[in-house]
Amino acid sequence: MSVRRNGALDKAHTLIEALPWLARFHGATVVIKYGGNAMTEEHLRAKFAADVVFLRYAGLRPVIVHGGGPQIQSHLDLLGIDSHFVSGLRVTTPEAMQVVRMVLVGQVNRDVVGLINGHGPFAVGMSGEDAHLFTAERKHVTVDGVKVDIGQVGEIVRVEAGAVQALLDDGRIPVVSSVARGDDGGIYNVNADTAAAALAVALKASKLIVLTDVEGLYADWQPPGEGEEPGSGLEVVSRITASELAALLPSLSSGMVPKMEACLTAVRGGVPQAHVLDGRVPHALLLEVFTDEGIGTMVEPDAGPGTDGRSPVKVANGVVSGGDAR
Repeated sequence: MSVRRNGALDKAHTLIEALPWLARFHGATVVIKYGGNAMTEEHLRAKFAADVVFLRYAGLRPVIVHGGGPQIQSHLDLLGIDSHFVSGLRVTTPEAMQVVRMVLVGQVNRDVVGLINGHGPFAVGMSGEDAHLFTAERKHVTVDGVKVDIGQVGEIVRVEAGAVQALLDDGRIPVVSSVARGDDGGIYNVNADTAAAALAVALKASKLIVLTDVEGLYADWQPPGEGEEPGSGLEVVSRITASELAALLPSLSSGMVPKMEACLTAVRGGVPQAHVLDGRVPHALLLEVFTDEGIGTMVEPDAGPGTDGRSPVKVANGVVSGGDAR
């Protein structure tokens, strides 16, 4: 058999493996939180856009919710505006909020929309402010028992997803920046993981997928040694239930907590599956949705085993992971 034919057969096997997943998720809404290295490295940005369009052509209904931490920090530094974090959240002064809004809505959102629309007229950008999509209240954090004001950082209290649903019904790919309005007239910076989970619940999505900078949750996590990648040589937890994850949340690193809280919120709100994937892996979205093994960590509701064909991995001595902080 010729090498050329062997290559063609390999492609055919790959396509036929996707058949049950194509059938299962045809017409399904999938909310994808986009951030981390997948957003900042040029070759990964291009692959992400192509993957999202592939999902659209395959009959799924993708929705993108993005952050933009690195881009925000770069612009704040350029303008000489002080920025620091408390409990993993960026303290957002009114001056910093103007930059956050400008970068997320005016720069990052337009970049993502442009990449996707390089493949056709699909993506439509919007902010969480548009059509009252996200309404938030001021969020406070507690540090050493003291309530701390961290500025214009919001907690989403209401989602009105009608505009997003209308775009999906029109065959578009909504691209949403994580800025929210307040009933008090204020504008709030909200965590993109949290925003993605809230939107997934409101849309009754079939999946929430969170792209990050680690492979997933690790069993027997140990801090990396000098020159080692985080999680090097460790086993990724393939599947975990909501109750197991809730018990582990206090042991997670600050960067990973919002991502796993988002997954927990989603599945407890009726989303059947939530996933944390390594966005540094080219075509991570397609590997998760259309292969038998999948990648990363899947969070599922407590009631009964999942039906995705993946074998669960025992959680040994807790699960602690690193991750990127928005």
